[in-house]
Amino acid sequence: MNIKSRKTFVIVAAISSLALIGILIFAFTKSPIKNTQLTETKTSKADQLILGFSQIGSESAWRTRNTQSIFEAADENNIQILFDDAQQKQENQLIAIRSFIVYQVDVIAFVPIVETGWDNVLQEAKDAGIPVIIVDRQIDADPSLYAGFLGEDGFMEGQKAGEFLLSKIKGKDRKYNIMEFSGTENSSVVINRAKGFRSVIAKNQNLQIIHSEDGDFLRSRGKEIMDRLLKENKGLFYNNEPIHVIYSHNDSMTLGLLDSLEQNKVDFKNTIIISIDAEQKSIDALVDGKLNCVVECNPNLGPTLMTLVKAIASGNPIPRITYMDEVVFTENDDFSTYLPRGY
Repeated sequence: MNIKSRKTFVIVAAISSLALIGILIFAFTKSPIKNTQLTETKTSKADQLILGFSQIGSESAWRTRNTQSIFEAADENNIQILFDDAQQKQENQLIAIRSFIVYQVDVIAFVPIVETGWDNVLQEAKDAGIPVIIVDRQIDADPSLYAGFLGEDGFMEGQKAGEFLLSKIKGKDRKYNIMEFSGTENSSVVINRAKGFRSVIAKNQNLQIIHSEDGDFLRSRGKEIMDRLLKENKGLFYNNEPIHVIYSHNDSMTLGLLDSLEQNKVDFKNTIIISIDAEQKSIDALVDGKLNCVVECNPNLGPTLMTLVKAIASGNPIPRITYMDEVVFTENDDFSTYLPRGY
């Protein structure tokens, strides 16, 4: 589609029949993102690029910052966004992507809730000549159906968590039982963080995961699971086995389980707790001695995404995989060097 010939008003009627919930075209305000009805806005230029972007929801401070980063970068690059909040439902994303196709946006980007079930809609986008960029979480689909992936290396994040644990217990010849809080079932980030962690701890026979449970990346679920386990096992145990290590796939669940431990007055000072994301509240918990390690998952991918959007909209190839730079924060760091996270 020749973007210069596109009308400068969003044609609401073209997609309203799809009964979308939570889709919004922003004229690029930096106010908090809300789930609202589709609205009509005016573009500043007839040739302004339009990006159709579907986010999985707003389940954490990390996710909110991730969305804000994308809108801030779009504003700076004069790119208009047709936005959808999928509210953690794949069916909502499928509807949204199809409406992006109807509207004939220039590029589609979305954060896939789960790995599978995308081939048909991606084929529809390809048939319409609209390139697609996968963001944050990877998918199991025909690679020819999308242009590339931008996000974190979940496998490496899991490896970093495992490497910290190995260094923490180095020289100690004793058994360590691990409880794992995983995220949304069948999402690529969960699969990769689990695989990466296991690939490292397999090097030490004293390390054993005795329980793993899906907390859906939610603080409320982290607390709910820990509350139940403490009640059923009368303390920080599982099937009469003490829990020595907690590996949590994200900060929201970690903060929830800390809420539970503290409210139930459980002594966990000798429990090794490792988290992933590096939200400000988890860094504060690390500084306070409640956590031992936090592996960063960088949410600020907006500028890189806009670079990829502009390149592919101009007909230029983009890398198949673009990983964000990420660091590890540990109890051994100089806390005076920590800067505010901003989320």
